[in-house]
Amino acid sequence: MEGSTLSEPFVPPPDGSEQPSGAQALIVTRVATVRQTTRPPAMLFDVLPNEIVSQVFLSLPNISSVLNLASTCHHFNHVYHKQRLAILTATVDAEFGPIDDIIQILTQNASQPAHVRRTVPMSDALLKQVLAVGRVAQEWEEVYPLKKWKTDFANRRLLTPTERYAFRRAMYRLWLYSKAFNNRQYTRLIRNLPPVIDTRAALLHNYSTRGLAEMLDVHNVLKDTIANNICPSNGKIRQKFQKRYPESNQQLLFNIHLNYPPPPSPSWSSSEGWLSPSIITSAKYHQSHLSRLQPSRFHEPGAEGWGDDIGHYYVVEDMMKLDPEQILFLKDRCPLKSHVEAYVRTAEGGGEWFANNGETFSETLWFVLKQRGGEVDAFKSAVEECEMGVAVVED
Repeated sequence: MEGSTLSEPFVPPPDGSEQPSGAQALIVTRVATVRQTTRPPAMLFDVLPNEIVSQVFLSLPNISSVLNLASTCHHFNHVYHKQRLAILTATVDAEFGPIDDIIQILTQNASQPAHVRRTVPMSDALLKQVLAVGRVAQEWEEVYPLKKWKTDFANRRLLTPTERYAFRRAMYRLWLYSKAFNNRQYTRLIRNLPPVIDTRAALLHNYSTRGLAEMLDVHNVLKDTIANNICPSNGKIRQKFQKRYPESNQQLLFNIHLNYPPPPSPSWSSSEGWLSPSIITSAKYHQSHLSRLQPSRFHEPGAEGWGDDIGHYYVVEDMMKLDPEQILFLKDRCPLKSHVEAYVRTAEGGGEWFANNGETFSETLWFVLKQRGGEVDAFKSAVEECEMGVAVVED
């Protein structure tokens, strides 16, 4: 019978109205059947072409999105693993790029000049190193607004994606400069020799004046972090102590000795040293027990100061030779002055080349600007007033 082919029985209306005739019920049921048969079939992920899936992977903004999409189904997972290196390279470039500037850092060595651009094939090992550098720059992205608008609270904001890209690019270029010229090969005895200055300037000549302004902007943020968070002056320690303990009448006893004391005893510089896991864990998870401002029988807050005026200036200049990763480590893991001093002794030797041998980026930048016919003071003011740099305020 024709009625046996009906896909849905007639459902009487709930309001108790008059029941339709058999012909009317047949028409209603056929309309419902037609609607079901004309509905487009559901798209299955497994039948999507590999080209489309690959394009979707390459368009994702971060690694988390790539991994989440790869775990959606077997087909997506298969496409991801077939093109894993290419997909991750594109994603890392989108999230942490420019990846080419990171590669310049990782491939820099003394065998060729720093200003020569290097191209290398991507590999899993290189990609892991690129990712590590990118994560450091990403952490600095969160610090930048706090330092850039430290006193201008009304205009403090997050960076736009374009500004984040410019910030990372400037950070990588500063990192390359630090790795190339802030090492034992360049002592204070040769820093002002014309051939050495020309070698440093050759790297900065690779970048436009706008790019140099971005580098100076990031350089100022790193310098402020060292001067106020890692190596605070005696005046800064006094100011913070009075702010935290306003009712205290304690007079701080500032250290009048050198900021680079003699090497420690063999027991301290042994294999365990200050870099032992217990001390690093304590510094990371128990900051309250390592506060530089908390007075006790065994700790004098004044001893955490790094001098004032000229003495503090030269300390900051020396510490600016550290790269962004080292500065971030000191900021997050070294709350006490003794930790910072020990790090300098352990990681950098704290010897002839590091002490009393300030960073050279600023003076090299002024040298390049003068070669281009620019004015140093106007350039510095433009960066400070957000007319140039990473975060540019447009009128």
